[in-house]
Amino acid sequence: MAEAQDLKHLLLETNDEYRQLASQHHSLDERLIALESKHYLSDAEQFEEITLKKQKLQLKDQMEAIVRHHLGGAQQPVTA
Repeated sequence: MAEAQDLKHLLLETNDEYRQLASQHHSLDERLIALESKHYLSDAEQFEEITLKKQKLQLKDQMEAIVRHHLGGAQQPVTA
């Protein structure tokens, strides 16, 4: 786990694509925090909140794919 964290920090410093994805993820997170701080969301804001959450997940998936690639390929899931 520490190896993946170290790699994420290294990628932020050295990988433009990863850095851009992280920046977009952070921007979406800031907008979500602003929406979640409201006591009431309009229908449009509720739709925006759902859309932002989906976009954040897509960005995180892309970032994790880059990490897995740099760790030497996709890790196999453990099955029982």
